[in-house]
Amino acid sequence: MDDKKIKRINELAAKSRTPEGLTEAEKEEQQQLRNEYRQSIVGNLSSQLENCVIVDDKGNKKPVRKVK
Repeated sequence: MDDKKIKRINELAAKSRTPEGLTEAEKEEQQQLRNEYRQSIVGNLSSQLENCVIVDDKGNKKPVRKVK
């Protein structure tokens, strides 16, 4: 996610706290941007975890896996 979108999320959040609030179109835009931001964070975290390994007491390395 680029800085312009994050800046826009912050602008909408600040405007939502004002007495005038957000229009319906702005609320929808805010929700879409927030969802995109969440997906970006989850994707980045997943990528980091895929590259992590757990080392036990004996020095054995095991990759981090998804829990089923």
